[in-house]
Amino acid sequence: MTTTKQLPDAETLYQQLLAQIKARVANDDHLAIVGIYSGGAWLAERLTSDLGLQIKPGFIDVSFYRDDYAEKGLHAEVKPTQIPFDVNGASIILVDDVLYTGRTTRAAINELFDYGRPAKIMLAALLDRGGRELPIAADFVAHTAEFEPSSSVNLRRADSGQLSFSIDHA
Repeated sequence: MTTTKQLPDAETLYQQLLAQIKARVANDDHLAIVGIYSGGAWLAERLTSDLGLQIKPGFIDVSFYRDDYAEKGLHAEVKPTQIPFDVNGASIILVDDVLYTGRTTRAAINELFDYGRPAKIMLAALLDRGGRELPIAADFVAHTAEFEPSSSVNLRRADSGQLSFSIDHA
């Protein structure tokens, strides 16, 4: 299992993720990016800029779409979902910072379909930590590592925009 001392460099991983995406979708005229709050939203903003996309990124808060909503209740920092483009026919890259059980991804996909029917949805994650509970896999992933199930791996963004990982133990 990975420990705090072995956390990968988030900035290096971002560059790897960007390179993977550039190689596969460079000529897609219908490409749009949607980030899952909060880490995925930060990544979506940077990807949109670094890919030179004209369409602003979308942002999703899956709080109301989670299958554990009744157990956990409403998160204190719910943010509004913003999709500034027509989802119908778009090739969407759904971006999350850390892919774990797949439940957040499922919730985000369900919410996207409330806005229309995309041509396709691809998943990008900075870090895949395994532990899947649903059959979901990323199309683009910068790094895969296992962590203790009781730990929480979080992407942080400094005021300068610099990304880093932290780990919280339950």
